[in-house]
Amino acid sequence: MSAPLDTDQLQTFVAIVDTGSFTKAADRVFKTQSAVSMQMRRLEERVGKQLFVKDGRGNRLTAEGEKLLNYARRIIRLNNEAIAAFDDNRLEGTLRIGTPDDYADRYMPEIIGRFAKTHPNVELYIVCEPSVDLAEKMARGELDIALVTHNPRARQSDVVRTEPLCWVASANHPLRDDSPVPLAVGRRDCNWRQLACSALDADGRDYQVLFTSWSSTVVAAAVLAGMAVSVLPESALRPGMKVLSQQDGFPPLPPVQIGLMKRPGLSTSLMTAITDHITACLDNISPAVAPDDLDNDMRAFGRNATRLRSVPLMPGW
Repeated sequence: MSAPLDTDQLQTFVAIVDTGSFTKAADRVFKTQSAVSMQMRRLEERVGKQLFVKDGRGNRLTAEGEKLLNYARRIIRLNNEAIAAFDDNRLEGTLRIGTPDDYADRYMPEIIGRFAKTHPNVELYIVCEPSVDLAEKMARGELDIALVTHNPRARQSDVVRTEPLCWVASANHPLRDDSPVPLAVGRRDCNWRQLACSALDADGRDYQVLFTSWSSTVVAAAVLAGMAVSVLPESALRPGMKVLSQQDGFPPLPPVQIGLMKRPGLSTSLMTAITDHITACLDNISPAVAPDDLDNDMRAFGRNATRLRSVPLMPGW
């Protein structure tokens, strides 16, 4: 029978990927760089595959390394969940989390579901507001953690996910060829709106904002009804939407990043617990939402919603 994988080696492996170097990973896992290198040699011997190759002064994952990474994260997460389930000193208290409503709709079901399993005595207090308002609440100490659209010009946050920003229209209604382009977007300080308008301006294409809303649900409704075009991250695509490309006359958009803001002074154990869950869950989000997957996510959210205390949803981007 084959020997099991060493979770300590897997944690070091993931740390190298997350930090981008053996040196930084050594600091994270409290080992010397030589010990980290030795662990990776042993892990490569264990799986019988090369996991890293030299890339200039650094290292990058091989195709086999990419394959192992997904398994490593899952094994570590399950190991942590198992330990937490038998921990008599499990975490307690209240954790105040802020997120825009579109992130709540797409990401929070899995985050909430996994966190509830491992930390059932922690009460989650969820606030849904635009990123700019969440940043202000963080500055006033009213939130512990906030998922926001990363915008270094406006606020500081740690990037936890990067993905394409897409032009979207209804898949069931023909897009009119006439100008200007009808847009459904967030309010004026919405980063995605600014990126969309800047791209159209640079391309010399006329547009008209027909729908403005803080609610991603309202914007999506305008798109699905065939009344407007909007922009969404790849993972936020909904059934009934289609992605528009340069062949359709729409300029390319820069990728968007999701950032994590943390309140200074938050309990280290609580901080580590929630950030680990958020990072792992965002890492597992698939590029697009199929109808069945969306239904499953919402059912998962419903199972855990009974233990949440939440303020009324204040939609926004």
